[in-house]
Amino acid sequence: MWLMLVGFLVAIGLLVRKRAEYRAETARLRKGMSAVERHSADLELENHEKVLRVMVELARRQAQGDRELHLAIAVDSGVMSLEREGALLREMPVRVSAERRVGVAPDTVRMAAPRGSRTIERILTTDSVWSIPRWVYTDRGLPVDSVRQRAGALGEGAIVLSGGTVIYGDPAVGPLADSGYVMPGSVRARGADLRAIAPDLKPGINVYLY
Repeated sequence: MWLMLVGFLVAIGLLVRKRAEYRAETARLRKGMSAVERHSADLELENHEKVLRVMVELARRQAQGDRELHLAIAVDSGVMSLEREGALLREMPVRVSAERRVGVAPDTVRMAAPRGSRTIERILTTDSVWSIPRWVYTDRGLPVDSVRQRAGALGEGAIVLSGGTVIYGDPAVGPLADSGYVMPGSVRARGADLRAIAPDLKPGINVYLY
């Protein structure tokens, strides 16, 4: 318990430090803008936040009203639920990477936390081959493998959603085989949980991320 408490306090400290760094960077960038540019940036940010709030609330309501088997993921709370007809069948802890830019400038992409309504496209097993994106190696500071298609690269089980979002387990091989790393734009769950719910899942099932 003491180790958990210390770990929790360290995590809080890191978050506070990151928040201060982001605020300092934001202040520096705004200082170099004209009044018109600052006003335009504020309007764009406000509009983005409004759209995000509407998307989150819509996904939450859709999950509550869906009577069929589905997955609901509370992104900020880090909880994934398997539900049917309003009944909670299984609740599982998950981790979602914070928004970040990946790739090498000028070819970079902003990867935000997944939100909204998706559907399951594929269910992967340990033997399923998945092509690891090049930017994953760059993000991890690793040399790009000559062969990026690997079996088990997403762990013992994984769920590929429409739009490319992946819910994956605990890989033992490849650049994702690090318990402290969560692939940007994706959801990391426990391998045991994914194995447990895999028999109940199939392509076409709804997944709500809010």
